[in-house]
Amino acid sequence: MPDAAVPDHYVAAEGRYERMRYRRAGRSGLKLPALSLGLWQNFGGTTPLERQREILLRAFDLGITHLDLANNYGPPYGSAEENLGVHLRRDLAPYRDELVITSKAGYDMWPGPYGDHGSRKYLVASLDRSLQRLGLDYVDVYYHHRPDPETPIEETMGALADIVRSGKALYAAISNYSAEQTEAAVAAIGAHGGSLLLHQPRYSMLDRHVETEGVLDAVGRAGLGMVVFSPLAQGLLTDRYLHGVPEGSRATHSRFLSGGDITDERMRLARALNEVAAQRGQTLAQLALAWVLRDERVTSAIIGASSPQQLEDNVAALDAPPLEPAELVAIEAALEQ
Repeated sequence: MPDAAVPDHYVAAEGRYERMRYRRAGRSGLKLPALSLGLWQNFGGTTPLERQREILLRAFDLGITHLDLANNYGPPYGSAEENLGVHLRRDLAPYRDELVITSKAGYDMWPGPYGDHGSRKYLVASLDRSLQRLGLDYVDVYYHHRPDPETPIEETMGALADIVRSGKALYAAISNYSAEQTEAAVAAIGAHGGSLLLHQPRYSMLDRHVETEGVLDAVGRAGLGMVVFSPLAQGLLTDRYLHGVPEGSRATHSRFLSGGDITDERMRLARALNEVAAQRGQTLAQLALAWVLRDERVTSAIIGASSPQQLEDNVAALDAPPLEPAELVAIEAALEQ
């Protein structure tokens, strides 16, 4: 059944905050929805604006207030921010104060030595461009997207602290930092009179480096929130690949996931986890989301969506009770196969 068209004049659902769970980001005063919407894919220039609009507005109606961006999300680079700017002007401007809009800089964005990494020049210039594309005076959270070993951490964190003081961002954050780099960043921004709100790493049942390498512990000690991306492992933790690679799926065209990633071993693992999910009355994707949210130090999990229905299916993960100890044991047994 096709998704219902969004009325031309959008009015947000009155009950949008009743179903969603909100979690405090570390020791801050900010709460985020347990599930956030990532605009990494499906919001660039290759996706029709009307489809984007349907997804965005359904997300907000479901209580998803956090929209996650970066300067180079697209394709092409910058187009996800430009498109969100269109949707803000058309539909969401009256609700700006109910939204947490984030952006990042740290990967390649424009040619030359000043369009990448972690210098003050790049971070400040990139945010100015992001704000122009979005049509906003400020973003709620501004991340350094990845550590830069060639730039002193004091320069990068000093730039973030100054950006917050300027009012162009309300909070500063980091992404893809190791435990040691996280601790160094916290100390460096503190020396500039600032603080970090969030750390955004990759985390899923198939990628547990935040546990094994101490990132989750470092974040907890520092009082930061953690917003995790790729909780569904680029679709590997969904029912899409349980029986092979379907034609037209992400594994056939994405540079972040290929058919070679979908090995027999991973499919056996996915099928074993799917059995645990079925016993809970959930899909594999819903189980994967419940699993990353089992730790209170995880503030929110970022999900993507190609349709409103996919959003609704993922949000339904929050309707199930917390994972029981026996279920966690069964998940660990499946992961150790």
